[in-house]
Amino acid sequence: MRVSNATVRRRIFISLVIGIVLYTALITRLGYVQLVEGPKLAQMADQLLNREIDFKPNRGRILDRNGNELVSNMTVPTVVAVPAQIKDAKETARQLAIILEQKEEDVYQAITKKQMSNDKIPGGKKLPIEKARKIQELNLPGIYLAGDSKRFYPNGSMAAHILGFTGIDNQGLTGLEKIYDPFLKGTDGHISFPSDAKGRVMPGGSEDYVAPVSGMDMYLTIDSAIQSFIERELDQAVVAYQPDDVLAIAMNPKTGEILGMGSRPTFQPDEYQNYPTEVYNRNLPIWKTYEPGSTFKIVTLAAALNEGVVSLDEGFYDPGFITVAGKRLRCWKRQGHGQETMLEVVENSCNPGFVTMGQRLQKERLFEYIKKFGFGQKTGIDLIGEENGLLFNLNRVGPVELGTTSFGQGVSVTPIQQMAAVSAAINGGKLMKPFVAKEWRDSVTHDIVARTLPTEVRQVISAETSAKVRYALESVVAQGTGNKAYIEGYRVGGKTGTAQKVKNGRYMDGEYIVSFIGFAPADDPQIVVYFAVDNPKALAFGGLIAAPSVKSIIESSLQHLNVPKRKDGIAKEINKALGEREPIEVPNMVGQTMKDVVQTYETLPLVVSGKGTYVIAQSPAPGVKIEEGGKIRIHLGDKLSN
Repeated sequence: MRVSNATVRRRIFISLVIGIVLYTALITRLGYVQLVEGPKLAQMADQLLNREIDFKPNRGRILDRNGNELVSNMTVPTVVAVPAQIKDAKETARQLAIILEQKEEDVYQAITKKQMSNDKIPGGKKLPIEKARKIQELNLPGIYLAGDSKRFYPNGSMAAHILGFTGIDNQGLTGLEKIYDPFLKGTDGHISFPSDAKGRVMPGGSEDYVAPVSGMDMYLTIDSAIQSFIERELDQAVVAYQPDDVLAIAMNPKTGEILGMGSRPTFQPDEYQNYPTEVYNRNLPIWKTYEPGSTFKIVTLAAALNEGVVSLDEGFYDPGFITVAGKRLRCWKRQGHGQETMLEVVENSCNPGFVTMGQRLQKERLFEYIKKFGFGQKTGIDLIGEENGLLFNLNRVGPVELGTTSFGQGVSVTPIQQMAAVSAAINGGKLMKPFVAKEWRDSVTHDIVARTLPTEVRQVISAETSAKVRYALESVVAQGTGNKAYIEGYRVGGKTGTAQKVKNGRYMDGEYIVSFIGFAPADDPQIVVYFAVDNPKALAFGGLIAAPSVKSIIESSLQHLNVPKRKDGIAKEINKALGEREPIEVPNMVGQTMKDVVQTYETLPLVVSGKGTYVIAQSPAPGVKIEEGGKIRIHLGDKLSN
């Protein structure tokens, strides 16, 4: 059949239109792929062609205020698999699983991934040397041991609750390790290179290497020497009293810097899996809440003095109780203290005297000061797990609640709150925010990158009132219930605390938390120390149990800080009724014969070491006074030359 010219032209036109439409669609699609999808497709192609191996950075060290390492890093072996080089995956998985103590199928899946890998092989990270050696001896194709980083604690469990610990991937899990993880963890590095589908390096390809950046070093306010004194006393308290737990804090009262902190029970950070969760998750000095007992009387005293409702030299009579709303609130001394001054009320920790202070203040002013001193709210210390404590709702405070609060009963506080409050009472009246992280430095250049400065929260009492509080608390140690914390040559202030434990809203018979808070020098405090023992299996009085521990920590710390001794403090009052004796002044025995020493100083508590005729060394030095129970050590040898 003959086709007309019009039909031909129509067909040509339709074909042209279809061609134009198809060409336009193709150009549009190509443009979309190139311009819109291009970056994404290029990235996908790059992922197919290129392989990347990550390199983890060294985590920043944690050091004390003087640059002593508390946490550092150590190199440990980790298993790395290159699947393309593994010849017998099943046998390789079987042998690795035995050594790594893992399921064979889990190891098999990890080593047969279609990529060159340093991915996790179950149980293969941070291996003990024994396991690493066994794997190395197998000489398995495609299985290598690479260097990895693990946290190292040179002082064992020292400051464990402060420092915290890291997980298997060096991520912070608790303590400072978690809080400051962004500063400490650093930035990953990597090496990337072109490879074929089996992970083999393609010839002629270029490698791209980005070096890892180590984390910043963190310097703490902690003084490792003072921390060691605390650890020593905590251990001794556990042995001596078998308590439920025991805790201690040392702080610079002027700045809020934590100089040391610890508790028992404790744990080894690099073996935290072997301890109950409640042991490593509860930092008792900031987490534990309880009735403080008589250490809280410092707050009542400071408020009363600041408001002018009492003076230290005014008289007071204590019959052993005070009647409030028909209820007798008793003093710890049943027969009472009789006639005394308000200073002696503080020295004797006389409950009726402090109830009187609270009554004169009235509940509104007393609770206003309690809140100003920081109770009922977190201090904001840079540690995990701080609690608020608990105060009476003011609407529920009647005459009895006002009275009991005045001597530390019926309120619930944390140890760190007490430290901050007492520091404010003795440092000139300023409530300081406690802190632990002092500064961060570049791990390579050691330049300071960031620093924490002391933070004043508020002025609570006047400097003049604070001076009176310091004087009264020094008198407590020299002439009152805190005399077990007295240190010859140092001016020490402090307050005892003995509080009956509460469970389910009821006081527990025979179970107490005993404590002591002390500071020195009393006229210019450099350190304040709190020590609390929960349920000691001994005569439960803070002055007998906790005060000697505070004394030991303060004395060792002052010597470490090179604080000189003085003779201008309040003299210690000797209570002969309790069998106390005058301190013994140590004579100079160096150069004397042992025979002469025995004849002249037969009543001295001597401990002799060495062999020879003459005393060639002694401790303490001549002129030092030792209290009852102290020892004088002399060492014998040949006579010293002139």
